[in-house]
Amino acid sequence: MRRVSLETTAVVTMEMQRGVCGDLASIEPLGDAMVERGIAPCVGRLVVAARQAGLTIVHCTFSLRPDRLGTDMSLPLLRAAQSDPSYLLEGTAPTELLPEIVPDSSDIICNRHHGVSPFAGTDLDATLRRRGIDTVVVAGVSLNVGITGLAIEAVNHGYKVLVASDAVIGVPVAYGDDVLRNSLAPIATLVKVDDLIAALAQ
Repeated sequence: MRRVSLETTAVVTMEMQRGVCGDLASIEPLGDAMVERGIAPCVGRLVVAARQAGLTIVHCTFSLRPDRLGTDMSLPLLRAAQSDPSYLLEGTAPTELLPEIVPDSSDIICNRHHGVSPFAGTDLDATLRRRGIDTVVVAGVSLNVGITGLAIEAVNHGYKVLVASDAVIGVPVAYGDDVLRNSLAPIATLVKVDDLIAALAQ
């Protein structure tokens, strides 16, 4: 792959949180798929290498206010939250990043309380533009909704998008693979984590 510009590229992770796809996840198939494909260690390696190379790291997260203000609780994705008042409650363990990510004080957290992807109604775009970013490397969950939405929104905002193909997952796993090939490949560059790390080292 082509050389990655360290000054204008950011790694953006999507909902790599314990209560979304980790040990506290309510959607078990997603957590199982994460383990099956080794997604968390791949994302962790990418983040560490990118941070060492001086890239901007942004973690897009989701949490709920205790009063649920700003969140459309009718979304089918939030069924668990409708019956569990502690579901992804801001400031609690389920909203924490996975331990494999090894977050650093230099990382940026872009949290939201609404919607299914991170550009609308957040400071993500402004944060990236202030840093002169024109390319985003996307990793995390899930190919069903979040990663796809993030990639499409990034393209619509004028960013070049690279998807770390072995650092994203969907359920069923075969469906996620189809999304990569048929939905994301036409709008983004698909690249393996090892190739990205090698490009960062050039």
